[in-house]
Amino acid sequence: MNKGRSRTVFVCQQCGRESPKWLGRCPGCEGWNTFVETVVRAPTRHAAPSRLPSIAPQELSQVTIEGTPRLTLSSAEFNRVLGGGIVPGSLVLIGGDPGIGKSTLMLQVSAMAAEREGKVIYVSGEESLEQVRLRANRLGLGGEHLFVFPETNLEIILEHIDQESPHLVIIDSIQTVYLDELGGAPGSVGQIRECTMRLMQWAKAAGIPVLLSGHVTKDGAIAGPRVLEHIVDVVLYLEGEPFSTYRLLRSVKNRFGSTNEVGIFEMRGDGLMEVDNPSQVFLAQRARDTVGSAVVPTLEGTRPLLVEIQALSSTTSFGLPRRTANGIDFNRLLLITAVLSKRAGLPLGNQDIIVNVVGGLRVNEPAADLGIALAITSSLRSAAIAPDLVAIGELGLSGELRGVPQLERRLAEAAKLGFGRCLLPRRAKFSAPQGIKPIGVESLREAIRVALAKGERQTS
Repeated sequence: MNKGRSRTVFVCQQCGRESPKWLGRCPGCEGWNTFVETVVRAPTRHAAPSRLPSIAPQELSQVTIEGTPRLTLSSAEFNRVLGGGIVPGSLVLIGGDPGIGKSTLMLQVSAMAAEREGKVIYVSGEESLEQVRLRANRLGLGGEHLFVFPETNLEIILEHIDQESPHLVIIDSIQTVYLDELGGAPGSVGQIRECTMRLMQWAKAAGIPVLLSGHVTKDGAIAGPRVLEHIVDVVLYLEGEPFSTYRLLRSVKNRFGSTNEVGIFEMRGDGLMEVDNPSQVFLAQRARDTVGSAVVPTLEGTRPLLVEIQALSSTTSFGLPRRTANGIDFNRLLLITAVLSKRAGLPLGNQDIIVNVVGGLRVNEPAADLGIALAITSSLRSAAIAPDLVAIGELGLSGELRGVPQLERRLAEAAKLGFGRCLLPRRAKFSAPQGIKPIGVESLREAIRVALAKGERQTS
């Protein structure tokens, strides 16, 4: 009888690259001290049969789509990110930093699904039954039809959920489950990859959705090999600053919907609560006639969101001025500062510049360039921007302003919150909604002159 032999390799815990010997730095992801010794068993001739039934090839035109409804929850923000609800048989991965609120979100989703659909199994690999009950009490959840299963052996987990036939299965977290037949500790590359594949096969065969929570590394990626994100159907990231109460649930992969959706929540004592009007919340504490402050209509996914960008410039005490960016890309700040110095003639060579997005949000799109530039100029000149003015526009290296997408939606959101004017690129093509006056400008110099002019009004 031919038995499979085992061999020892070193596997990178970040990208999954294998090496016959230990390396200090991974050639694939360039991570330091990421190789871990792992025992790999060679496959035998008698492989385990697949859980998926055999399906013959079919002509695409003859394939019929069954009208299987999605599992919708009472949380509109969660449904929005998933594209309308949880698809039966799908595998959803939710990642986030430790303490960001993943377990809180998973338990709330479990309770909502149990209340609407029936039996839900919550597999807790990190907490005991008593600890889960304490969290449920804090969140005000009764727990009817919600079954908690504190287990980490995947074979036992699959055996029990096969017998129970729930409407939803939640694994918290994927780094804690393991298979006895594999070498390596729970959370290793081989264990995570194989356990996720087994769960995917079970979900597709049973038609029951499975939600997984996963930790992220210091670089912000899901802990484990990158192939993990290719196995699952949906990848969501729960983001938020450590000292902010707001959380963003962002979709980065969705086989059943758009990846441009974002759900916004607020972390409170009784759990994650939906934010119905985030623009109004983020601007609630904004004072009028504030120096170094600009309001920018951004897009988080397909949702328009008004954010306040603050800037502070002060004469440096050192030879090299510092640049500090909170909520925006640091390289983008360097670009905007260089354009302000070269094209607008601002003396920023001896100025420390600090830019911050209020509320702990992060703005990545170039449409915020004009707002950032105006906030820096306002702080340098100690002149406030008009309180009824918002600014949109991408900044070019020649100092010109370029158009941005979906201007109508941005302007409609600004008009809804009481802003009367919008500074934007002159060549942009759009139909302005009622209640707001567009002011078209050609260059950064012109935008600064209009935004900081006291009592001056200019039409496009």
